Amino acid sequence: MSRNRRSRSRSRSRAAASYRYIDSDQGLRDVVATVSSEPRFALDTEFHRERTYRPQAALIQIAWPGDLVLIDPLAVDVAPLAEVFGAGGLMVVHAAGQDLEVLDHCCGAVPGRIFDTQIAAGFLGLGTPALSSLYESEIGWRPPKADRLTDWLARPLKTSQLDYAASDVMHLLEIHERLAARLEELGRQDWAQAEFELLLERNRQGQRPEEAWSRLKEVRHLRRRDLPVVRSVAMWRELRAAKVNQPVRHVLSDVAVVSISQAAPRTTEELAAVRGVGEGVARGRLGPAILKAVADGLASDWRPPPKRTARTEAADRLRPAVGLVTSWVSQLARNRMIEPSLLATRADIEALIRGDADARLARGWRSEMVGEPLRRLVAGEAALAFDNGQLVLEERSHRPVA
Repeated sequence: MSRNRRSRSRSRSRAAASYRYIDSDQGLRDVVATVSSEPRFALDTEFHRERTYRPQAALIQIAWPGDLVLIDPLAVDVAPLAEVFGAGGLMVVHAAGQDLEVLDHCCGAVPGRIFDTQIAAGFLGLGTPALSSLYESEIGWRPPKADRLTDWLARPLKTSQLDYAASDVMHLLEIHERLAARLEELGRQDWAQAEFELLLERNRQGQRPEEAWSRLKEVRHLRRRDLPVVRSVAMWRELRAAKVNQPVRHVLSDVAVVSISQAAPRTTEELAAVRGVGEGVARGRLGPAILKAVADGLASDWRPPPKRTARTEAADRLRPAVGLVTSWVSQLARNRMIEPSLLATRADIEALIRGDADARLARGWRSEMVGEPLRRLVAGEAALAFDNGQLVLEERSHRPVA
């Protein structure tokens, strides 16, 4: 797209709407001035991250009553959008997790208030629907399809790409109105709001480099004495990837990180012999840095938390019951028309049984609905029984059948 100051409009029926393409500083300033005074706006992003550590914004779509714009972050600096996010308006978005990361990176800010239509749908018995499914079920509209492998960084963008991008926010405010009204009717707006705030908090915390080791799939196969090294090497890889803005796997593969931790090489020759490393990496500019990370891990006094405590031993004794309890929670979620993962995951159940201080089921509405009944079950005050094909949590009779 050219960088001259112009707007491109395309008129559509309900299947699409007119939108403006913003690729000039003045055009963006006008958008910021207008949207900053709006009480709410819909937003979506298109981005790529296949070749970068951070997501690279390719398009930002914003809609508010009476207007819709597609902002080209390759043509203009979109940092001024931070003014919109700081103005207090409600950002309506679908599946906001990655969008928040994109905005944080390219604008240096995210909104303080959001309404995630996917999360809201989960509290209304709609599961975790794709936006296209939500459009179709709520307003009977089927948005245009897009090529899953479309290149959003290519310029000029095709009309079909622009139409698809516009459709993502075109009727999102209408969806918001419908879902918000039903949440209020069911008295669940506070539940959803708590999840929205948690999503914002997760974005603020980001991914800590020192925790990168815990995201490795093969880490469970390592010996306990290998963990300080895997932690150090994985942290180095994360920081290196962020510095050069490359995916972590391009810096060093997961297999290499785990193999290095097991071998704990101290020399270039030993490092070159490690699976997934090889001569090129070991003798190249990364070799000394990897060996230093290994040495730092070996010298570190860091140790993972003890595997067993009185609480975890109690949890182990109750582990056979976790599957049954998980089934009860899933059934309860269906009966209450809540997405099961929003109510309680298996990890949530295990955390409550262990007595974790930060267990989700120990506070708020989840404690009342699941946490307290589960506490009574674990204490032997209640029992699970089958009734008409359903699991029922009921008072315990203390009368053994056999």
